[in-house]
Amino acid sequence: MIGFVLIIPAGEGINADGPVAVLDIKGTIDPGTTSYVAHAFGEAERINAPAVIMVYDTPGGFINAAEAIRRLMDDYDSPIYAFVSPSAISAGAYLALAADEIYMVDGSTIGAAEPSLLGMGEVDEKTLSVWEKEMASMAERAGRDSQIASAMVRRDISIDGLVEAGELLTLTAGEALEVGYSEGTAANIAEVLQLTGLADREVYLVESRVTDTLVSWTTNPFVGTLLLMIGIGGLILEVISAGFGAAGILSMAAFALYFGGNIAAGMAEYWVLALFVFGIALLLFEAFMPGLGVFGAAGLISTLASIVLAAVSVQTGMVMLLIAMALSAVFAVFAFRYFAGRGALRHIILSDEESADLGYVAPLNQQELTGQEGVAVTSLRPSGTASIKGRRIDVVSEGSFIPVGEKLIVDRVEGVRVIVRRADPE
Repeated sequence: MIGFVLIIPAGEGINADGPVAVLDIKGTIDPGTTSYVAHAFGEAERINAPAVIMVYDTPGGFINAAEAIRRLMDDYDSPIYAFVSPSAISAGAYLALAADEIYMVDGSTIGAAEPSLLGMGEVDEKTLSVWEKEMASMAERAGRDSQIASAMVRRDISIDGLVEAGELLTLTAGEALEVGYSEGTAANIAEVLQLTGLADREVYLVESRVTDTLVSWTTNPFVGTLLLMIGIGGLILEVISAGFGAAGILSMAAFALYFGGNIAAGMAEYWVLALFVFGIALLLFEAFMPGLGVFGAAGLISTLASIVLAAVSVQTGMVMLLIAMALSAVFAVFAFRYFAGRGALRHIILSDEESADLGYVAPLNQQELTGQEGVAVTSLRPSGTASIKGRRIDVVSEGSFIPVGEKLIVDRVEGVRVIVRRADPE
């Protein structure tokens, strides 16, 4: 809980000294949080805030988003105070350590900063080592015990009285105060102001914007995977169906949200979007003007690469893309069955039926003529007409000329071709 705060509307009643800016870091730390913090620090500078209080209630989030926020904190000139209420876990602990001072509410916790890959297991040793040193460096620059920060990241570190080997370190408010990971315990923002010598200052709570929420949603791996599935599935449906309709519009909207959110979050540049558009153009060119497959292959590579590069990380992008493609493939199977004779596929799939009610009559089976004798009605050069079993039949000799009236015998039947040769003389 933040406690009682006085919210001052922008542009109203802001004096030269300025109120204390309060940032509410709640939920998963993601690119949307980065967008919010960037806006909040801008507001803090605009109102000439003497300090910033960052209130933490977070289970953690993306490492690169946390590092981006830490850089914003480093660039801010006035003091930054962290208020843990009620938890700063993982990336939240990292950001709390990056503040100038830490205050915690009774019953709050800080720590457990082991990184993972979208909840699918531990990262490699290289990533783990880098993250551990990041945590340790944040502790060192504030004069805190770096070994405690390392124990929040690695399970194999034991500290007497705090954590045994095999467990991650998480500190309570009391433990944090005892080991120097907190400057004090406070019940609310008002008490934090008293502890920091800012009791006479008003408070300006910087609220998140709609754009920040939109960025958080569109950059969420699960939402991003859903957007990719809709985008890819809609594109498949549009290609194999007739004309441009709802599927195409839905696909464009899904891809626009995916790329737009990541670009707004600063995780991707506009050239990534241009690469995606270029890839789609090549795929459509290949679909409507089939060639050697070069354009299709180049388009596919460009499209997939742009999707991965636009994600919060390459690993995250690859996981999202693989899941989305698998789900889209299932959708494509059902769509293919329904739209096989429509859209672009009608150029490469034979869908017309030659049925009896449309006047189509299958050729007669003339295998029974094999071995039968007949007479050439016309000269065979080598094709012509013969009379066999009282019927005039188009025949082909084996290559030799057979004059009119010559006796012949059917050697074999291949499909609709009746092949004959001269009859053996008696």
